[in-house]
Amino acid sequence: MRQIPVDTSAASVMVAQPPQPKIKDRRTGEVATDTETGATLMTVNVMFAANDTVELLPVTVPETGISGDLAMGTPVALTGLIARPWERDGRHGVAFRAVAVTSLTAGATKPKAA
Repeated sequence: MRQIPVDTSAASVMVAQPPQPKIKDRRTGEVATDTETGATLMTVNVMFAANDTVELLPVTVPETGISGDLAMGTPVALTGLIARPWERDGRHGVAFRAVAVTSLTAGATKPKAA
């Protein structure tokens, strides 16, 4: 699967919606997990502002990669952000995944070790 690194150095990123468990199957409520580590996957909706454009992006991140208080409006850093184009059943889009989402407010802690 193609993975495109996303440069966030010139962007302003803040939490639009706090982390929620990523649901794998809506019918059963099964929560998604990382296939390699088994970590629970979370979705953090962020406002990504760069080049006079603002977008809301759902970013998938392992629960162990979430650090600090990620309340709405909190400025954050996205470590290892990648974009993955996808297509299924005639639908298509881009999924975003990060290794970590870290609060940039005072008192933020580093991501937990995996």
